[in-house]
Amino acid sequence: MSWTELRHLVLVAGHAIPYRFDRLDSDDGWFLKHFQGGEGPYYLEHVRAGVAEAAADPGALLVFSGGQSDPQAGPRSEAQGYWQIADTFGWYGRPEVAARATTEEFSLDSFLNLLYGLCRFREATGHYPDQVVVVGWAFKAARFEFHRSTLRYPAARYRYNGANDPLRLEEARCFEALRLDDYRRDPFGTSPELAGKRESRNPFRRRHGYDASCLEIAGLLAHRGPEPYPGALPWLYDGERS
Repeated sequence: MSWTELRHLVLVAGHAIPYRFDRLDSDDGWFLKHFQGGEGPYYLEHVRAGVAEAAADPGALLVFSGGQSDPQAGPRSEAQGYWQIADTFGWYGRPEVAARATTEEFSLDSFLNLLYGLCRFREATGHYPDQVVVVGWAFKAARFEFHRSTLRYPAARYRYNGANDPLRLEEARCFEALRLDDYRRDPFGTSPELAGKRESRNPFRRRHGYDASCLEIAGLLAHRGPEPYPGALPWLYDGERS
C-alpha cells in the first residue's frame, strides 16, 4: 500500500534515547534523566504497543516521535531510538509494520508530540489523518486529551492507549498535575517556563520545517496563545465539532 492511501495515525511519544540494544531491559541501555531511574524497560512496552496498534490497522502509519533531546546521546533522537528498538525486536512478529513506520524528530514535549505528529503524517502521506491513536504513559492520558482539545482534533476520532505506568506512580502523578496546570495556563507552551523547558531539551538547536511542508497550519504553528487558535483547521470536517 502506498503511504498516500494511509488514513490513520498511530503516534508513539518518546521519553528517552536508547544506546545499548543488548541492555534495553535495564537502565544500562538508556540515556536517562535523574528522575527516569527504573523506567528504561517500561519504554519498550510503548514501542510494542505502537507496533501492535499499527499491525491491527493496515491503514495506519506508525510514527515514533521525539527529538535529539539529550546532549550525552549526541545527535540521536528519541524517535530514531524507538524505531531501532522495533527493528531490533523484529517488529514483534509483525515485520510488515516496518513498511508503514517513520519518525518525527523535532518534538520536545507532549504538546509538540501531537502537533508535530500531525505534521509528519501530512508530510508522509499528503493529507492529515482521519483518526489518531496516541501511545504513552497511562497517567498522561489527561494531558494528551487537553492537547487534543487545544488543537481541536475531534474527540470522536481520537484515542489514547496508556501502555503502562512507571514504578513511582504517585510521584509521577504529582508532577503530572503540576505540568497539566502549566498547560492549562499556557496551552501552546510558549510562556518562558514551558518554552524554556523546550530549549533545554534542544541542545543541538534543531528547527523543524513544518511551516513549509504543512502550509495549511502555518498560522497554528506560529500561534502563541494562550487564547485559542482562531483559524480553520484541516482535520475538522464541515460541520464537525472538536
